[in-house]
Formats: sequence, C-alpha cells, structure tokens
Amino acid sequence: MDYAAFIRERRAEILERVADAAKASGRSADAVTLVAVSKTVGIEEVADAYAAGYAVFAENRPQELKRKQQAALAYPELASVRWDMIGHLQTNKVKDVVGAVELIHSVDSLRLAEAIERRAERLGITVPILMEVNVAGEESKSGFSPEDARLHAEQVIELAHVSLKGLMCMAPAHDAAAARRAFSDLRELRDLLARDTGCQLDELSCGMSDDYALAIEEGSTMIRLGRTVFDPAYALQ
Repeated sequence: MDYAAFIRERRAEILERVADAAKASGRSADAVTLVAVSKTVGIEEVADAYAAGYAVFAENRPQELKRKQQAALAYPELASVRWDMIGHLQTNKVKDVVGAVELIHSVDSLRLAEAIERRAERLGITVPILMEVNVAGEESKSGFSPEDARLHAEQVIELAHVSLKGLMCMAPAHDAAAARRAFSDLRELRDLLARDTGCQLDELSCGMSDDYALAIEEGSTMIRLGRTVFDPAYALQ
C-alpha cells in the first residue's frame, strides 16, 4: 500500500465531510482547524500527513511529544509544524510542555492552570490554553464540571501568563445523541462564560474521528482526528 497516497486520499474525503458539516452550521470549512493526533504513529507518518496538507499535530503524553519533536529535527520540512498538547497533563510534567506547544487543550483544573502560569512566568512567555470541561459528567473523564468552569473561569483569565482561548471536551463514545448534546452544551457554556467574563473565547475543541461532523454542526472550531487520518483500516465516518 502507498501510505502517502492513502493519507492524501483520506484527507480529501475528510475535508469534504468537514465542508458539509460546516455548511450545515452556517459556517465555512475554513472556520474549522483539523488537528492530526499523531500519538499512535511515527515521525514518518507525520511527515506524510504534513505533505498531504496537515499543519497542526497533537500528542497526549509529554514524553511522546518530546520524542516526536526530536525526531522531527531530521525532517527540515517539519520545521513549521505546530504541536499541541491534548492529553491529561500532570502538574509535574508542565515543564516539559510549556514552551514546546502552541496550545494546551486539556487544562482540567485551576491547579494545573496555576502551574502553567508559574512555568510560563519563569520563561517570560504567555501560554494559550483551553479549559477542558466534562460536560457530560462522565466519571471516567477528567475536566472541570460546568459549575466549576463558571466558578473558576475568571481566575484563569486573570493569570498574567496564561491566555484562555476557549473550551475543550470529550463526548460520550458510541452514542451520537449524547455526543451532540455534549457539543451543544459546551457551546452554550462557552457563550455563557464569554458573556459573564467579557473574554472572547473563540475556540471550541471538540469532535474526534467518530463524531467530528456532529461537533462541527454544533459549533466546534477544532477537531482532533487520529484514527481516521492515520489508520487505513478505520472506516471513514
């Protein structure tokens, strides 16, 4: 199998579905950022995806992020790649991520936000983040509860070296109706927080390989795609 050709052909199919979903929400496909989640592949596959048109990649473990970024040094064409962090981040791993990524999607507590603030202050930088919200209340998932997001959003916004850009969620799996409710609830919470805080919260990071079309229809601005991008055996949704 020509893997590079697969990546190109699959991307074209994904873009078609993104455009249809964006149209259904009254938006342009350009309003949606495709984040290629590279946690299960090597740097060669990342290079193929970059050549196919993906510009934003994400990892969910700090050690794998570091490994990928080091491996990317052998690929000059990857110098302009944007890396994001999407996985659960422990406070003792903040030092490995702050300054190494463009956006941290998965800030799931005030304590973590404050740890990022301290590290960013030491480095003299400002770190864009998203607050991860467990909108469906699933015990297996991390994140602020919607109530805690409302309670702590102002405190996060007041951090001098952290820039809150929006919200992130993971929807219930294998349940389209529940996923759609989660995405809708996230959008409504974002609108409420923006109103209450006066902060422009443009980004909604929600939707993955199984449900990204639903997420876009409900307002997602960033979809996190792993299997559908990289796995030829994955049936396109």
